[in-house]
Amino acid sequence: MQILQSIYNVLWGAPMLILLVLTHLILTFRTRFIQASTLRAIKLSVTPDTEASGDVSSFGALATALAATIGTGNIVGVATAIAGGGPGAVFWCWLTGLFGMATKYGEGLLAVKYRVKTADGTMLGGPMYALENGLKQKWLGVAFAVFAGVACFGIGNMTQGNSISTMVQSNFHVSPYITGIVLTVGTGCVILGGVKSIAKVCEKLVPLMAGLYILGCLIICVINGPYLGKAISLIISSAFTEQAIAGGIVGGGLMVALRSGVSRGLFTNESGLGSAPIADAAAQTRNPVRQALVSMSGVFWDTIVVCAMTGLVLVSTIVKNPDAAINPATNALYTGGDLTTHAFSTIPVVGPIVLTIGLITFAWSTILGWSYYGEKCWEYLLGKKALMPFRILWTLVVFIGCVTALDLVWLIADILNGLMAWPNCIALLGLSGVIVSETKKYLWDDNMDAFSDDEMKIIDNK
Repeated sequence: MQILQSIYNVLWGAPMLILLVLTHLILTFRTRFIQASTLRAIKLSVTPDTEASGDVSSFGALATALAATIGTGNIVGVATAIAGGGPGAVFWCWLTGLFGMATKYGEGLLAVKYRVKTADGTMLGGPMYALENGLKQKWLGVAFAVFAGVACFGIGNMTQGNSISTMVQSNFHVSPYITGIVLTVGTGCVILGGVKSIAKVCEKLVPLMAGLYILGCLIICVINGPYLGKAISLIISSAFTEQAIAGGIVGGGLMVALRSGVSRGLFTNESGLGSAPIADAAAQTRNPVRQALVSMSGVFWDTIVVCAMTGLVLVSTIVKNPDAAINPATNALYTGGDLTTHAFSTIPVVGPIVLTIGLITFAWSTILGWSYYGEKCWEYLLGKKALMPFRILWTLVVFIGCVTALDLVWLIADILNGLMAWPNCIALLGLSGVIVSETKKYLWDDNMDAFSDDEMKIIDNK
């Protein structure tokens, strides 16, 4: 743990923060603040494009990506960021999402631009194909696929299963083994059907789970109404300076809040991570820009809405009752799920139930979404023959996650997140000229309904 913590501290130090911030800012300016097209992006996300090529609808691809991104990071991750970096971490998490929308736009565009088609008509894409076919750096594509292919078992599987079993045991006194069995069977039934089965479930699950959770947050904000102004002020001020919060505990100041907020922001919306474009590549879309905008809208929902709501709920609850947020055993803020549970207990009786259901559905949907990311990385490395063994292994690992302590896994997942970001950001920066030219061709020149004239590469993925 000490060795891995040292690696994490180096990896998530100044170089990583500079890389992510520069990537977000460069793409924001080069795309002329593509974030201004958010409303258009949301409209496109619910507009079917059945005449275009792809395995699933644009909304199905978005739902799959959102299923993977809206997870425990939106609930437990934000609380962990506040406990580690103070309320100011919420500001940096939110700002990472705002500028990260341009990065997610670029990722989605490159995923469709450089996607390939297999002999049986299946679409494959993501950073590994952009690195190989765009930058002509296959070794970086292989590196990304290896990092993501291993990271998926931590960030997208074991940690999610563990969060579910812990919450169910805490609230309903159900054995983790029983939870593990139910979750394993449910996961296997969905992922064995491939991307179409995953997208079909996610299209129904994502709107329901997000809507229920946001409703709970809104109710808490109404209850905490008199404290919202002070909470917002505390979030902004403590993003830059040390500020006393609950029980006189002092926040970490600029660098601590910045690192905590940015790392949690990446964990939740995955802008710069390179995972979501793997789902974008499967979308039915007539040109890269349309799906890129749809992909960008996912960050809006994930971070600008859901994470911001979580942060506001947590900080306003701390402001309202500072002493109740202190763990008497450690004399520090409650961390992770305990802090969120404390906030949702503001809603009598049903609050903890809404939180539990939200966490379960968020985490399970993340398991489904990341299963697709992982299998496509291993398909890139080993071919189609890797698909079924991966799906079986993935299903079994869900059970292991439910019944195993995972402090080590969380740390390894954060490290692998950082390793994934490097080759992905190299692709984004190296191909930023392509992103600009495609944006001009379709968006700025008002050709959004035009079909791409790119010749799609056909590969043999046996």
